Amino acid sequence: MVLGKVRSFTISYDCPNENNIPVYASGDSVSGRVTIEVTGEIRVRSLTIHGRGQAKVRWTESRNAGSNTAYTQNYTEEVEYFNHKDLLIGHERDDDDCEEDLTTIPSGRHEYPFSFELPQIPLATSFEGKYGSVRYWVKAELHRPWMLVMKVKKEFTVFEHIDINTPLLLSPQAGTKEKTLCCWFCSSGPISLSAKIERKGYTPGESIHIFAEIENCSSRMVVPKAAIYQTQTFYAKGKMKEVKHLVANLRGESLSSGKTESWNGKLLKIPPVSPSIVDCSIIHVEYSLTVYVDIPGAMNLTLNLPLVIGTIPLHPFGSRTSSVSSQCSMNLNWLSLALPERPEAPPSYAEIVSEQQRRNNLATTAVRDELERVFEGPLFAYIQEFRYQPPPVYSEIDPNPDQSNQNRETNVCCSTR
Repeated sequence: MVLGKVRSFTISYDCPNENNIPVYASGDSVSGRVTIEVTGEIRVRSLTIHGRGQAKVRWTESRNAGSNTAYTQNYTEEVEYFNHKDLLIGHERDDDDCEEDLTTIPSGRHEYPFSFELPQIPLATSFEGKYGSVRYWVKAELHRPWMLVMKVKKEFTVFEHIDINTPLLLSPQAGTKEKTLCCWFCSSGPISLSAKIERKGYTPGESIHIFAEIENCSSRMVVPKAAIYQTQTFYAKGKMKEVKHLVANLRGESLSSGKTESWNGKLLKIPPVSPSIVDCSIIHVEYSLTVYVDIPGAMNLTLNLPLVIGTIPLHPFGSRTSSVSSQCSMNLNWLSLALPERPEAPPSYAEIVSEQQRRNNLATTAVRDELERVFEGPLFAYIQEFRYQPPPVYSEIDPNPDQSNQNRETNVCCSTR
């Protein structure tokens, strides 16, 4: 008997989104099919799938143990998120001598569906870094008697959703720093930097509005700049490795001595980047906005504001609330938040409403009282209005300057006569 050959052996996913990209989250059902295309009849002992998700860290360090001795230290760590196995055909015995319980697959194309659920625990977002990764995959194995095991593996993406519509991630971030340049026994004036952003949480594609004020009282020419950095931190055996990447940056105008520059919402757009990873014990991915002053010949004056890159964008209601609150706060001089010691009390009603206006209101009231007596009875109905006008809106400007001046001139003329 001449056995057939396996022409193709593949894995495909039932994508839950319109983009046909296998993206899932914790608690989702991962489903798909293993496709086998054979030319001629084949005999199979088993077809299995193995779904797995893990975070893995690995790096090496060279150390010297003496003058002529060196060795390499390996640092590895793993965290497993799930491990699922399922049997699609046959049994799991590996006895090649046993010809029983074999499954015959005829010539043609055959599909074998599979399905399993991701655990209801926080899963780290899929990630690829220099010293570690977070990966999720399904591996299928085709076991046939007296032949090598055929294997195929296909990864899928997991996003652990981060909702930026929370009080913590909607809170503004701000800071202030100052630096004085010294050269031997001489010192120049200080360089001061203050910066603020509307919130801590953003999503890729958004623009950060940067509000900053830079004052250069030194004798050098300085340049204000801003940049978004991604910091990857890997942990293994009590050690850590850190990798920092520049994501986006901008440059302000050069400032000569005694000059000041203000950024009133300068835009810095976030490019497509992976979201923050905060729930993994061995891999962290964090972001920060660095506003700094580039000082030639000296250490930069740097201010770091933490960021969280999420997956759920700002809700329309949150956007309106954020914009209103940010407009109120940004229009104020937030760089000097000191309040007056004794706030001035608002003026009294008598200081705003003139005597003539008060008399007119009393006359109007008398007319309305007369109308009430006229219209009393079952045949008349009317909507009752306010009898007295409410106090006018507080203002430090005299509402009737011309009228007051005219009254004073009239009184003077009358007294002269």
